[in-house]
Amino acid sequence: MVPLAAEVYLDACATSPPAPAVLAAMADAAAEAWANPSSLHGFGLAAAERLERSRISIATHLGVEPDRLVFVSGGSESNHAALLGMAARMQPGRLLISAVEHPALAAAAAGLQARGWQVRALPVDRRGVVRLDRFEELLQAPTRLVSIIWGQSEVGALQPIEAIGARCRAAGVPFHTDAVQVVGHRSVNLGRLPVDLLSLTAHKLQGPRGIGALVLAPGVEIDPLIGGGGQEGGRRGGTESVALAAGFAAALDLAAARLYGHGGLDPLLPLRDRLLETLLGLEGVRLSGPDPADPDGRLPHHISLLVSDAAGRPLAGRALVRALWRHGYAVSSGSACSSSARGSSVRSSSASTAGPGGDPQRLRPDASPVLLAMGYSPEEAASGLRLSLGPWLCEADLEGFPAALQQARADLAAVSAGGDGRDG
Repeated sequence: MVPLAAEVYLDACATSPPAPAVLAAMADAAAEAWANPSSLHGFGLAAAERLERSRISIATHLGVEPDRLVFVSGGSESNHAALLGMAARMQPGRLLISAVEHPALAAAAAGLQARGWQVRALPVDRRGVVRLDRFEELLQAPTRLVSIIWGQSEVGALQPIEAIGARCRAAGVPFHTDAVQVVGHRSVNLGRLPVDLLSLTAHKLQGPRGIGALVLAPGVEIDPLIGGGGQEGGRRGGTESVALAAGFAAALDLAAARLYGHGGLDPLLPLRDRLLETLLGLEGVRLSGPDPADPDGRLPHHISLLVSDAAGRPLAGRALVRALWRHGYAVSSGSACSSSARGSSVRSSSASTAGPGGDPQRLRPDASPVLLAMGYSPEEAASGLRLSLGPWLCEADLEGFPAALQQARADLAAVSAGGDGRDG
């Protein structure tokens, strides 16, 4: 086997390594503003001032007033706070989501279902983009709330949230979007978007784990998911972490500076495109998700592939992930993010992806629900591979990856010796 190369991290959509400036900002805040920001003495006031400076910085980048930004523990809590917090102020009705939501959003939808709400999943096309022709009819009563993911982590699809939001505004239906994968890779100004609630998190943009935010448009309010001391304007109880907030603000500062310095475009885009061009030249490697030639169609740092062996049989994505790590590359399987969501019981009347043999999840438990929703077979849906780039990478880091992918495929062929490439 080829010796392990210098390890290269290509899994930014899962999480990202904290930037040095982020670690420095956190250390500084932890040393100087360690007190409870709700305390009224001098130590507490210093912590409160540092917390609010971080809030102002983040809110400014997002085009909202600081009091519209609620700190939470991350993207999962933000999604739950948005849906459950809004629904608590309404009579049960219908929640409209997409068929390619993150498992955290699906879990929040299941929570509403247990409270008497209907949940309907909008179908997507072969690119993973919601079908707007179906959206129009489903936006009618009894729909009371809409939540559509902006950037899909598995196949990179960017949803047309401006068109969706405009339709929701016209219908008087609140609209939430999960922007966890988008913030930091393109400019986001909530003041110019027809979005009522927006979720983001720090660790996808080289910030710390354990902190995210829910941003509310003017006039939008939620009931708190967590009660307690009235922190975050009464919207989220619990003592805020000043150090995590400082790291969050520093990470978004860095991301905004990169975008500004490149005319609003993510500087990872050309790096991604060059690598993708080489990979698509390999036999048995296909693109999934939107065409990268459309800058508004796909996340700029994202590559999603379907990989087959020399005989054209789909290879198990999870097995490829392990094989590639043995060659020094950290990537993810298209099904890895969704595997923990299979216990979710969101019931919708969207089109079934099961074929004549019945439930594809039962036939192929490693099949990605996202790829199944896009119309791929269970075998293809288990062969997804995702590469997501970050600003810590340069051209030299990626040069060896195509050869490593070829070697990983050869490794799996040697092990299976004529098997079907499934991950056992």
